[in-house]
Amino acid sequence: MEISAQEPAARKVKKLYDYQESDIATLFDKLEQNPSRSRLLYQLPTGGGKTMIFSEIARRFISKYGKKVVVLTHRKELCNQTSTALKMRGVNNRVINSLVRKIPRKDTNPCYVAMVETLKNRIAEGLINPEEVGLVIVDEAHHNSFHKLLGKFKQAAVIGVTATPFSSDINLPMNRNYDELLLGEQISTLIDKGYLARPKLWQYDVELNTLATGLHGDYTVSTSDELYSSPKMLELLVEAYEAHAKGKKTLIFNNGIFTSRKVLEVFNNLGYPIRHLDNKTPAAERAEILKWLRKTKGAILTSVSILTTGFDEPTIQAVILNRATTSLTLYHQMVGRASRRLPQKKTFGIIDLGNNAERFGTWNAEIDWQHVFRHPEIYHESLNRKTSYEAHQIPSDLRGKFPNSREISFDIQAAHQAAMERGEKPKNVIRDSIRQHALMCADNSDAIAEALNLSAELEKEIDWRIKQYAKCLGNVTKNYTQWLKEDYQQKLRKLIQKIMTRRLLLKAAV
Repeated sequence: MEISAQEPAARKVKKLYDYQESDIATLFDKLEQNPSRSRLLYQLPTGGGKTMIFSEIARRFISKYGKKVVVLTHRKELCNQTSTALKMRGVNNRVINSLVRKIPRKDTNPCYVAMVETLKNRIAEGLINPEEVGLVIVDEAHHNSFHKLLGKFKQAAVIGVTATPFSSDINLPMNRNYDELLLGEQISTLIDKGYLARPKLWQYDVELNTLATGLHGDYTVSTSDELYSSPKMLELLVEAYEAHAKGKKTLIFNNGIFTSRKVLEVFNNLGYPIRHLDNKTPAAERAEILKWLRKTKGAILTSVSILTTGFDEPTIQAVILNRATTSLTLYHQMVGRASRRLPQKKTFGIIDLGNNAERFGTWNAEIDWQHVFRHPEIYHESLNRKTSYEAHQIPSDLRGKFPNSREISFDIQAAHQAAMERGEKPKNVIRDSIRQHALMCADNSDAIAEALNLSAELEKEIDWRIKQYAKCLGNVTKNYTQWLKEDYQQKLRKLIQKIMTRRLLLKAAV
């Protein structure tokens, strides 16, 4: 059956940017070298126009080879958006979803758009013949669900498209499914050339030691909700918003629905225009909320798991990361939601309340993606090192006993390294740790006896700090470690008494 990409005469095709034309030419050249066996991975930052690029690739492939193209997405909403983008490039297509139970024998659509499981079922039912497919395009290729289906298309080339060519699963590296990585422009270059807005970052050092990681390696919703719905964190969120994003159209990203609804409640009570959206919001209500967001000046949208992909609202002026994540991809997707540039919008704000920029680097920092693609295990190890300190969890009940202290942890290993670089004595690390614990007890007590009793709650945390300090020193005996702990506790009690006595005298003098 002869198929072709048909461009509707009445539709004006959007002109491609120079870098997009260049990347399309490179990708197509690679395809022509091996049209039925190519396994290419293409990287381009969020906001760079990946959908437009692969839609044009599909159009040219169909026109030259007369074979069908399949575009795989990982979400139902993305299927319809991708279908629309393809049609705008002149590619007639059919969305293969759960409602499609029959495909006419004379179907002339040169392109199918589908989710993985749906397409797998339609192939099994004989509705789609994978041998007729010449090209498979995988959108958001970093998702691991796609690799299961690629083996069905034995005569097809494959192009994976992603902003972050890095799999969070170390057992499923991207170089297992793709032979070559082709790079588009870096974020910094797209900013310098005026295609993306320039970010302004405000970081707040947030204590994350009560967060736990789940089966998939990211922080759990339950521990995130507990931290980010606390009065202290809600207060910090409002403070950060009012300092850096007040009056700007803002997206707030949360890890849990409970937190997002608390954010909604707090901002509503303060009189700010805000709505809440999550993946359980009905489609009609979601459409109404997004319309409200588009039309409302200074609108705030607090959300969970819904706006990280397939959402395009160029008028967003600020994003607030009201969560921590261990996912590099998610970090780039959240920030990228505000990166679209407009004539009246050359910059946008990033407010980081999850130490994410510290974990991954700034959003527009250059990354050696070729090295990440070839050696993902090294990058995994690097990320694990950065999050190892945060993996030390402080129980939430202990956290609750120090409500007046924003930080209740102390990175012994980082402090030791910094002390060595400054040429200081290692014991200064223990001195600073003791001082922090003493201030925590003093800041959360009204009397000396109360502060001393509170210090007893820190026994397990002191144990952990002493063990970390001993590791820094190297080969130390068990007796020396025990002495360190006893000396720590003795000095802590003395310092608490000193601080509390001074404060009580000052209070009495006033």
